[in-house]
Amino acid sequence: MSSRVATIPNLLTVIRMVMIPVFVSLLFYQKFGYALAIFVIAGVTDGLDGLLARRFNQKSEFGRILDPIADKLLLVTSFIVLSLPSIVPQPTPRHLPVPFWVTASVISRDIFIVVGAAAINIVTGFRGFRPSWLGKVNTVVQIFALVYILTALLMPTISGYLPTIYTTVFALALLSGAHYVYFSSRLLNEERTEKDIDA
Repeated sequence: MSSRVATIPNLLTVIRMVMIPVFVSLLFYQKFGYALAIFVIAGVTDGLDGLLARRFNQKSEFGRILDPIADKLLLVTSFIVLSLPSIVPQPTPRHLPVPFWVTASVISRDIFIVVGAAAINIVTGFRGFRPSWLGKVNTVVQIFALVYILTALLMPTISGYLPTIYTTVFALALLSGAHYVYFSSRLLNEERTEKDIDA
C-alpha cells in the first residue's frame, strides 16, 4: 500500500466529491435529468478509481481512506436532500419525497459504524477495519435505489415501486450494520490470535 497522494484514482475520488454540491444544486433547482446524469457519472468514477488503482498498482493509504468517505458523503447527502418536501415537484409523485425513516436508517448506520470503529481503535489500537460483503451489497443497493428515485422524479408512473425500494434500503441498513459488528469483532480476534502466535 503506497503513501502516494497524487494518483489518478485519488484524483477521480476528489472529482466525485466536487460533484456533490453540483448534484445538490441541480436537485434544488429541480433539474432532475442533469442530477441523474451527475449521479451516474459519480458512480462510474467510483468503479473506475478502484479499477485503475488495481490495474496500474496505484493503491494508496490516502485513497483507501478517502474513497469510502466520498461514497458515504454522496449517498447520505442524496438521501437527505431527497427527503426534503421542497425538492419534489408539484403535483407530488406518489411515495415522494423519500420518507425520513429511510434516510434516518442510512445516516444512523454510518454514524454507528464510524463511532464504533473509533471507540475500538481508541481502546484496542486496532486499525484493520475492512468493508464487509454485506456492507458492499448495502452500498450497491443504495446507489440503485437513488438512481430509481431520481428516475421516478422524471417518470412519476414508476413511483409505485418506491415503497419496496424503501423497505429494502431500510432492512439492509439494519442488517449490514449488525453484520459489520460481527465482522469487525472477527477481524479483531484474528489479529489478537496472530499476535499471540508471534509472541
